[in-house]
Amino acid sequence: MGSFVKGYLQASAEEYLGEKIHMGLLGKRIDHITASATVGIADKVSWLKQQGHEVIDFSAGRAFEPTPGYVSRAASEALLAGDTHQTMAQGTPQFRKACADKLLRENSLEADWETEIIATMGVKQALLLGLLGILNTGDEVLVEDPCFVSYPPLVSIAGGRVRRIPLRRENRFRWTKDQLMDSITDRTRVILINSPQNPTGTVHTRTDLEIIAEVARTYDLMVITDEVYEQVTWDGRQHICIATLPGMRKRTITCMGLTKTFSMGGWRIGFIFAPAEIMEGLVKLQAHLLTCTNSFSQAGAAKALSEPPRKEVKELWREWEARCEYMTSGLNAIPGLSCTKPEGGFYAWVDISRTGFTSLQLADKLLEEEKVAVVPGSAFGPNGEGYLRINCVRDRKELQEGLERIRRALTETVNQRL
Repeated sequence: MGSFVKGYLQASAEEYLGEKIHMGLLGKRIDHITASATVGIADKVSWLKQQGHEVIDFSAGRAFEPTPGYVSRAASEALLAGDTHQTMAQGTPQFRKACADKLLRENSLEADWETEIIATMGVKQALLLGLLGILNTGDEVLVEDPCFVSYPPLVSIAGGRVRRIPLRRENRFRWTKDQLMDSITDRTRVILINSPQNPTGTVHTRTDLEIIAEVARTYDLMVITDEVYEQVTWDGRQHICIATLPGMRKRTITCMGLTKTFSMGGWRIGFIFAPAEIMEGLVKLQAHLLTCTNSFSQAGAAKALSEPPRKEVKELWREWEARCEYMTSGLNAIPGLSCTKPEGGFYAWVDISRTGFTSLQLADKLLEEEKVAVVPGSAFGPNGEGYLRINCVRDRKELQEGLERIRRALTETVNQRL
């Protein structure tokens, strides 16, 4: 068996493209960060498809559907009207006002659009901006383990150090207060959380958030939140912003985006909501790092956020929930696999411990033998080992075919081991 997935995780993007770079020419900060497994595997899928392979891609968090038409039309109209120049570093007034309207309408947060909101190139850039803005060299950031693959590299780029706190299945992939308290050191500066959580699908309850908020207040910590999946919560669950809890508005950097919930991954558009005294520094950073987010993406995103989600968008979310139900049920019917429907987000977090494979081995087996791309759980941290992350919101035909290929790859092998 080959090991493309393992090889990619250990290699730089340049090595993957066959353009090996002498590592001595690169700064140590680049040398010490890992490649993105989710982007890398998705790029490999694109390459395989170009070679004529029929690959089922369950790796990157990309929905099948295009962006809703009314959002795309708003961006197109802006583009055709000549809205092609750079905006204020903080973003257009139109976009920031729409963000403030959305925060009040959907999240019960009153935001000053002039001083507390900045447009970003998606949530990854928002997270990096927030980390750069508040970390000093050597400051510790508490992160969930498993967590989204980009968190540790982003913390490292910003000069911080990651302190991983395990999410355990017996606690329904949630921290306990004792875990958090025991992880605090004199260098702890930030708690970084994600809800709905990628990859486990956990939607933090008010009780979960109160534990985090109490620790943040007690130890004078900042909280940075990744809320990119906030709209896609299932079985009647509701997303709660930790910034709404007592004493948390002034110590929270809230990062939101449209890449997931409005199927706008290629637009790279999001925003930060943070206290004005923090925002002043973030705008200064933005002007040097990016200048601004592109103008016509802001125009389309402003249309999406300036009003409640339209019927077609809500229907899309209901269909995604149905696909999550379909996919997790189908995976549970395959020998050796076990998972529950996610509380929110796009992914099945699949327990593979009974298969006898590591997550890297099984990801490689599926890609090489059946041309099904998934992400090994180990890519999300040490406590992700024993799991695969599988995207549930591809086309129905892809889901059906993918399940059949996974079943074919596992049935004989696993039955012999069980």
